[in-house]
Amino acid sequence: MAKIIVVHTGKEGEVLDNEQIKDKAEELGIIFGCKQGRCGTCRSTVLEGMENLFEKNDREINMGLEGNERLICQCKIKSGVVKIKQF
Repeated sequence: MAKIIVVHTGKEGEVLDNEQIKDKAEELGIIFGCKQGRCGTCRSTVLEGMENLFEKNDREINMGLEGNERLICQCKIKSGVVKIKQF
């Protein structure tokens, strides 16, 4: 079981390994618009655990995200802990 921590809400929750994190992240306070990687509303910074997420996909790359920026609607977690903060 993997864990997501949303810093700006102070909430955390568990997600199955190798699963999308968007549903749990929404429960924990991440704000979403389209949930399809088009609007950028869920753009966040991964503060810890970037290595625990699968690599950025084409939608994230095409949006020009750099470094530890991710679209939470596009993230899948491998395992471990990921700490995020929404812009």
